[in-house]
Amino acid sequence: MTEYGIGMVLIAAVIMAAFSCFTVRTAEVVVLERFGKFLRIATPGLNWKWPLIDSVAGRISLRVNQITLTMETKTKDNVFVKIPISVQNRVRPESVFDAFYKLANPDDQIKAYVEQVILGHVPGMTLDEVFASQSGIAAAVKQELDADMTAFGFEIVNVLVTDIVPDEKVKSAMNDINAAQRAQVAATARGEAEKILVVKKAEAEAESKALQGQGIANERRAIVEGLQSSIEQFQKVVGSVSTTEVMQLVLITQYFDTLKSIGDSDKTNTLFVPHGPSAVADISAQIMQSLIGAEKTKASGWTNP
Repeated sequence: MTEYGIGMVLIAAVIMAAFSCFTVRTAEVVVLERFGKFLRIATPGLNWKWPLIDSVAGRISLRVNQITLTMETKTKDNVFVKIPISVQNRVRPESVFDAFYKLANPDDQIKAYVEQVILGHVPGMTLDEVFASQSGIAAAVKQELDADMTAFGFEIVNVLVTDIVPDEKVKSAMNDINAAQRAQVAATARGEAEKILVVKKAEAEAESKALQGQGIANERRAIVEGLQSSIEQFQKVVGSVSTTEVMQLVLITQYFDTLKSIGDSDKTNTLFVPHGPSAVADISAQIMQSLIGAEKTKASGWTNP
């Protein structure tokens, strides 16, 4: 064989080697066919196939794939809602053949199953029940998808119902209801607080008046006892003086002491009082009549009902 022939053979060998060897990346598999018929699954690493006889039919990722879709449906109480759903799925490594050959468009198939499950659950629930059952809806979708997609070589890793979006008018009405309820609670709380303040103020005023009355009674009792003591002491010194005369003398003394204390006060501007012997006598007579009347009442045994 000539050198030219040897060179051509070497070139042909290199070309065949180049077309025969191929690599498969991690988390990926390759489907090989021979003359259009399934041959085998090539795993990650360096692989070999016959050139012109074997061909790569497709590459399948084993990573988790996420499909996002938004479903619009009507609830039991005739409210239209949009439900965003995320479906996380992946191809089962042992079911690559089924995943590649049984479904022409896996994403569309999964979306169709999700729509079927949502339309079978949400229309039988009220809007409040839909909001309260997001996790239940997601679990129902996952259960149905697991049962249906396993036959096609797919595994449903997780299903997430990310939100419940009602119509804008319904959302606005719900916000108004919530605001009204909160305003009602706040008004009730303010009313209770005001009620407590009024009750406490009334109790404080009642207690203050009771203490004030008790103080006045004690003051009057002390005055009477003081007058009685003064009269007794004065009669001991001057035995021929009657009780009435001693009382008048004490009252006149108290009268002038009161005028003196009023005049000594810095806050007093001008005070007009009746001043003269007749005025003092009138005051003395009035006080004496009051004391005599009180003694008669006490002696008769009458009490205030």
